[in-house]
Amino acid sequence: MAVNIHRKTAETDINLTLDLENCKKPEISTGLPFFDHMLYAMAFHGKFHMSIQASGDLNVDPHHLVEDTGLVLGQALLKSFKDKGAINRYGNGKIPMDDSLSEVVIDVCGRPYLVYNVQFPQEMSGNFANFLFKEFFQALVSEAKINLHLISHYGENSHHISESLFKASGIAIEYAFRKTGENGTSSMSTKGVI
Repeated sequence: MAVNIHRKTAETDINLTLDLENCKKPEISTGLPFFDHMLYAMAFHGKFHMSIQASGDLNVDPHHLVEDTGLVLGQALLKSFKDKGAINRYGNGKIPMDDSLSEVVIDVCGRPYLVYNVQFPQEMSGNFANFLFKEFFQALVSEAKINLHLISHYGENSHHISESLFKASGIAIEYAFRKTGENGTSSMSTKGVI
């Protein structure tokens, strides 16, 4: 089932559609080509459809757009979970890309927490400042209410590190948010509630 989220502020305007059950080709346009490339890789390798049309005050700084995209994607993931009911809850992905190896682990637990163990050898990938990826994932975690661990085990090329992280994130999302067939979320926790 597709989830649509629209967020408009004085700084950004973002329309996002997320369908975790549909592997239709992603459609991403944020005005930040490297960011588009990463989001496309996430959806493609996670085998889900994501459409993002975003604009913002890039003349000021890309930070607002990157962070707000994370907020909107997090809201869409939370709504997807609420619409589905019981899901796998846990998911992980581990992706090598040439010199790099990245691992992503998710717990859909209702408690937002980010562990970001990532170092970039190069500050920039094209015109994109790599430190902004932490802002994206922090925003996503806060709105999706998930526990997310992103680990770059090693790598010499920042492009390869970020791409392997986004691919691994897509795989982890696809598995964690997969519906189990249970009738309620009580099966997801020994406490009986998430």
